[in-house]
Amino acid sequence: MPRYEFRCRACGDTFEVNRPMAEAGRPATCPQGHADTVKLLSTVAFTGRGGAGSAGGAPAPAGGGCCGGACGC
Repeated sequence: MPRYEFRCRACGDTFEVNRPMAEAGRPATCPQGHADTVKLLSTVAFTGRGGAGSAGGAPAPAGGGCCGGACGC
């Protein structure tokens, strides 16, 4: 089940709520009982095997930026 992060505008507390994706936009009450909360934008990082270039074929270019191998100069 996805975990969503909220911040309380009344006390400044940051807390997490586990709920189904269908209820992602529903308001949340902070642990101190305040109802004035805002959902924070969270980032997700995946590591490990897989991703672009690993499913066969040529590997993704290494480096980055010009003269790092990706631009061909």
